[in-house]
Amino acid sequence: MRGILTAIPFALITVICWGSYGPVLHHGKAGMGGNAWAQLLCVGLSYFIITVIVPVYILKTKGEQGEWNTGGVKWGIGAGCCGALGALGIITALTNGGSPVYVMPIVFGCAPVVNTFVSIWMGKLFDKMTPGFYLGIILVALGAAGVFAFKPKADLAPAPSADMVAPQNIITQVSFSDADGDGSNTTQTPTKAPTNIFFIVGGICLTVLCWGAYGSLLHKSQHHMNGSRLRPLLCVGIAYFAIAVMIPILVMSGSEQGFPEATTFGGWSFSMLAGVFGAVGAFGIILSFTYGGKPVFVMPLVFGGAPIVNTIISMMEMDAVGTVDPIFYGSLTTVIIGAIVTLVNAPKPGKPAAPVDEPEDSNDLEQVEAIE
Repeated sequence: MRGILTAIPFALITVICWGSYGPVLHHGKAGMGGNAWAQLLCVGLSYFIITVIVPVYILKTKGEQGEWNTGGVKWGIGAGCCGALGALGIITALTNGGSPVYVMPIVFGCAPVVNTFVSIWMGKLFDKMTPGFYLGIILVALGAAGVFAFKPKADLAPAPSADMVAPQNIITQVSFSDADGDGSNTTQTPTKAPTNIFFIVGGICLTVLCWGAYGSLLHKSQHHMNGSRLRPLLCVGIAYFAIAVMIPILVMSGSEQGFPEATTFGGWSFSMLAGVFGAVGAFGIILSFTYGGKPVFVMPLVFGGAPIVNTIISMMEMDAVGTVDPIFYGSLTTVIIGAIVTLVNAPKPGKPAAPVDEPEDSNDLEQVEAIE
């Protein structure tokens, strides 16, 4: 009971941070000119500060239990790659017309299913699947389909302030192609970027697969490093720096469009704040496990609570909350319940059989018999 009480506060930090991730990232989209690579760069910079600079300072000044080894670094880098690619998937979905009000619940509902399958594969537990586990998968699938099919039509639309939104000509450059080829825009009317279902679905699938594998890889890294918290987090940060900082810089510097011509303070702030929420949320799970938390109640709390926080924030920002179809709320509830059922009924490894102890004098008895 004491372990639960000490672990829950850290799990709730993750719920709040990850629940706020999508809406905050969506806020920064316009201020970054709708450029997905620019937003990924902001997220990567935040991760670099929190998961590289801070751990290096603490390890150098105070130290920590555990040790470096090749296996731990390998699994930690793999977890970081999955985390960074998942962030790219979310940004891709949001910058192509997706809304956090349905993108994030689908991710939070489907990711634990993928995580469970990864754990089953790594632990070779396919023979321990139960009907409850299959029921959870079915509920998540049905709920995710309902959330996407009956998603609210109204987009997030807070009244944009002057410093939070990109200038008008930047918005038109994102929304329109240069048909004349002379580098000029044919109109100066700001319009909403067209919705691309292919990129929305593709981004969601990429995030589900990557974030679903993230937890298992990070746990494997901790195991190899003898329970270290900061070393696996540092490996995650290094991978984020390579994928979410270096690659966006190379892509934008090598493309014709290049870096966004004009960005706003609000765009940078909200995009980097999303990265802070993501990193702090990941560390919250690590701390929750460190202080007595168990996956059997920590992960259902996180994946069940985060989409609720996300939906509350998203709904508060929508122009017409009354236009939301009741089936959407039912589907969202089904996703959350399905994720919890999947995690609770996930196959677990059995306890190893106790070794049979030989009599202490067995060797002596054999020697006596041999002499006789």
